[in-house]
This record gives sequence, C-alpha cells and structure tokens, in this order.
Amino acid sequence: METPYDAPVQLFSKETQAIFFNYKPQPIQRMLDFDYVCKRKEPSVAAIVHPQSSSGGFQKAFFGRTEIAIPVYDSIEEATSRHPKAKVFINYASFRSAFESSLTALQQPTIQTVVIIAEGVPERNTKILIARAKKANKIIIGPATVGGIQAGAFKIGDTAGTIENIYRCKLYRPGSVGFVSKSGGLSNEMYNVLARTTDGIFEGIAIGGDTYPGSTLADHVWRFERIPEIKMIVVLGELGGKDEYQVAQMVKKGLIKKPVVAWVSGTCASCFHSSEVQFGHAGAKSGEMDTSASSKNSVLKSAGVYVPDSFEAFAEQIRSVYDRLVREGVIITPVSEVVPETLPKDLHTALKEGHIRKATHIVSTISDDRGEEPLYLGIPISKVIEEQMGIGDIISLLWFKKKLPRWATKFIEVCLLVAADHGPCVSGAHNTIVTARAGKDLISCLCSGLLTIGPRFGGAIDDAAINFKKALDNGIAPDVFVEDLKRQGRRVEGIGHRIKTAENQDKRVELLCQYAKQHFPSMKYFNYARAVESYTLQKANNLVLNIDGCIGSLLVDLLSSCFHEPQVKEILELGALNGLFVLSRSIGLIGHALDQKRMKQPLYRHPADDVLYATE
Repeated sequence: METPYDAPVQLFSKETQAIFFNYKPQPIQRMLDFDYVCKRKEPSVAAIVHPQSSSGGFQKAFFGRTEIAIPVYDSIEEATSRHPKAKVFINYASFRSAFESSLTALQQPTIQTVVIIAEGVPERNTKILIARAKKANKIIIGPATVGGIQAGAFKIGDTAGTIENIYRCKLYRPGSVGFVSKSGGLSNEMYNVLARTTDGIFEGIAIGGDTYPGSTLADHVWRFERIPEIKMIVVLGELGGKDEYQVAQMVKKGLIKKPVVAWVSGTCASCFHSSEVQFGHAGAKSGEMDTSASSKNSVLKSAGVYVPDSFEAFAEQIRSVYDRLVREGVIITPVSEVVPETLPKDLHTALKEGHIRKATHIVSTISDDRGEEPLYLGIPISKVIEEQMGIGDIISLLWFKKKLPRWATKFIEVCLLVAADHGPCVSGAHNTIVTARAGKDLISCLCSGLLTIGPRFGGAIDDAAINFKKALDNGIAPDVFVEDLKRQGRRVEGIGHRIKTAENQDKRVELLCQYAKQHFPSMKYFNYARAVESYTLQKANNLVLNIDGCIGSLLVDLLSSCFHEPQVKEILELGALNGLFVLSRSIGLIGHALDQKRMKQPLYRHPADDVLYATE
C-alpha cells in the first residue's frame, strides 16, 4: 500500500508563530494565554490579516501581564513578507471566502501549515486545496476544525478550550501521546482522559468533520510515527468514510511500529433502519456496511490496533497500553510535572470573583445599559414605549431626574417646536448654510451653527431665568431692576429683538403664553418679565420680551411648581435651560444643512457691495 503523502513531520514547536486571518479577539487571547502559561519567550500570534482594514494598525492583547500590540495587515502577502518566521496560517474566514484566502496562504513560501476553521467549505474547493498542499509539501488541518495543539509549545485558536481546561489536562507541558480525532469537542474530552491515564499528550490534532478533510487520520498517525517524543498513538474515529482502514493497513504492514489505541464512535448507527443517517459532521454518515463504526473497529483490531469493546472501556485500554510501555522501558521515565505560570486574571474576571476592588472613573445616575434593555432613571425603555412617553418626558428624566407631570413635559415639547428654526438669516442658520456650501459634513455644519449660540443669540435663557427670579425673589421693582443693570453696563437678558416690536409681537411668545395660562399653576415669574417689558418699551418699541426671556421665565415657573427651591437653583446654575434651545435649534440647523446639500449649492462668497471697506 501507499503511505500518506510526505507532509511535514513536525508542525509545531515552542518557537512556532502564526498569522491570524480575520480578527477574532477570544481565540487570539486564548493562544496568548497558553503561550504565557507554557513560558514561551515570544507570543505565538505574529500578525493579523483583516481584509476590511488598512495596513498599519494594531490590535491590543495581553501576553501574561504585558499588553502587546499585534500588527494588522490588509493582505496575506504583506503579512507573510513582514513576518517570515510565521509558519502557520489560521483561517477564520467564513465558508464562502475560506477557499480564496487559504489558497493564497498556500502560495506563500513561508507558510507550512494552513488551518481552516470554517465548516461547509464546498467539497470541490477543498479538493483543490488538498492537491495544492500536497504539491507544495504543505499540510492543511480542517475544514470544520477546532485546530490542534502541541502541549507546552503551541496551540491553535480555541483548541482545548479555557485556560482552566489547559491546567486540568496538563497541556502546559509535553507528554508522550500523539492523539488525532475528527471531532474538536471530543478532542477536548480526550485530552482530559489522556491526562488521567497517561503522562499526557505530546500533540493533538482535530482534522475536522467535513467529508474531505485537508489531512486525514492516517496522515497524522504517519507523522506521529516519525516524531521521537511520541511513544504511543491514540485515534478517535467515527462512522463514515474509510480513513480508519488506511490506519489499519499501515499498522498491519508494519509502517506504524508504535502502539496504537483506537475507537471508532457511532456503533449505535446499526440500530437505525434507514439506508443513510447523518450524525453531526458532514462526513459522519451511516449507510454502507464497510463505513460503519463496527466494521472499522473490527478491521482495526484485526490489524493489531488496541480496540476496546466499548467507548466506556477506551480510557482503561489507553491506561493499560501506557502502563505496559512504562514497564517495558519504552517510556523510560514518565514526564515529570512542571509548575506552569499562573495566568493573571483580567480585570473583569477578578472583579466578578471579588478578588480586587476598583475605583470607578465615571459616575452615572440617569441611565443604565447593563441589563437586557436600557433604563432611563430606572424606567425600562419598553415601559417608555408602552406608556407613550414623549420627548418632553425623556428630557424630564435625563435632564431633571424626575418624572414631571404631563402639562410640564408638554410645555418642554412646545418650546422645542417653537424654537426649532427662525429662518435662514439668523446667525446660527447663516453659519450652518455657509459651512454646508463649503462641502463640509453634516456634523461640521451643525457644530458651526451651534457655536454661535451665546448671550446675543439663543443663549440667554439661563441668564434671563436667573435674573428675573433673583429680582422677584428679592422684591426688586421692574424699573429698579432695569436701571441697576444699566448702571452696571449690562444688557437685560431676555429683552429686545432685532425685528419684533410692541406693534409686531413675536408669535412664538404669544403661543407659549397662551399654553401657560391654560396649564401652569403659577406664572409669577413670567408676569414679572412682562412688567419689565412694560418699562423697557417706554425706552424703545423693540425692547420686547423675546423668546429667550419668555422660555426662561416660564421655565422658572414650571420648575418652582415641581421642585424645591434648592433644586430649582441647582438646575438654573447647571445651564440646563439653554440646553432646550440648543436641542431645539439643532433640528432647524440640520434642516438648513440638508437643504443646501440637496440643492447642491456652490461655495458661498459674501458680496463685496455688502462690505464697508473702511480705513483708519
């Protein structure tokens, strides 16, 4: 018979490095944790290829206690040329793109082993990859594999599971057993069995469960035969396919001289009467008699392989063969135990287990996103929807930390409506329009307009509210209030308009006043602002109560009806009221930016005839 193709014998070592295709943080971190526990000098992950990213970036990970930066490239060619020592290509691409990326990896002279994690790679594509690998004297593990491991040296991705399982199965140091299986899940179980019945594995491979694996059970058994550190071989096959027969022939012909213990799972398939039954893996099918588990076990046993009577007896059979090798001196000294490095716990795990305490950097009292749904001041978002809360209700929860009565939240919404826009000529809208016509993005256009908000444009709500409240609370008459500010050289915030007059009142002020008269328990601060307006109109007919003064005074009335005095003072000092104008006017500014972009307006240049060119 022909021996398996002449694939590389030693796939891994303590110096082996890999290139990872498609960024997967958990498998990468598990590899690095294994490296640290095994006392490797260098991390096993040399680079990441992430086609959607641009070269030159990094992904952070931990190598023991040290945080490292793993370089990221956008092509396999660049990654392999930059990291020629990396011999293993771990492919986490989907089954749709695994063929192209694996083929490219096989074409790189530095890559020796290609691992294909994805399940369901088209069989035709897999056959092409196998042919290319054989021609180049390279080896493929997979598709549909979890990977493989050399104990104490190198592991692929999620092989062997968690770090706790690594310790439990003593995979941090090499043993004497070579193990190969089709199943990644059962491999993890067998690593535990082998740690209990022998001195552990030297190397373990899960070839994958697809019908056409890149390398077979026989390929790896043949490798194990030529690795001196491996003293016995354990094989876990399954029904379907004929790979186990090749192993039997190799043993029978004397090509495999080391003792082989094997079991083919799926003996229960004989209980099913259907002509073909699928068992998990694509390659695990019952049907033909010579692909059944019972037939394979029988042939293996007759060839000289140690085959137990049942899977339950598999562990004891392994123990028996191992003990005999020790007695006969084949295994002169079972591997002595070593003390592995203790992996530092990451912050999240240590906190969860109560081993450390950590001061927080941010305190939040208004929302919580840790559960199944966000909470606004303790209220689930689903309840917000069920109760048909409006934007005013959300503002009351997140800004004022209180669920205000509906008349109050409705007033907040009215303020947002009436202040949303005031045409293209006001300074904020003008700046937004100019920025949009300069070709800037929406956020830049919005910020340009928002930056004009201040004492002279829309930013006087807080000052108007504070000044009117302070004056009324201290019993200062409206005329005295105005004249005191005049002597200080200060404007009366909330009073005055560029185009509105006593004869042409701001309709927005009238609408807000009408709503307040119908719903507010008290309007004393608004009435005081009106009294101030009556006095200022004696000086000039455009010194009317403007939208800032109206909203500011009415919001003081609202807050005074819903909060205690210290809370009202705190809200005013925080600048929360100006936030209403910022939020509201953002709607209009975004509208102006989109309007200009929609019309594809050209770059704005101010006309020269509108500029006075003065000389000193």
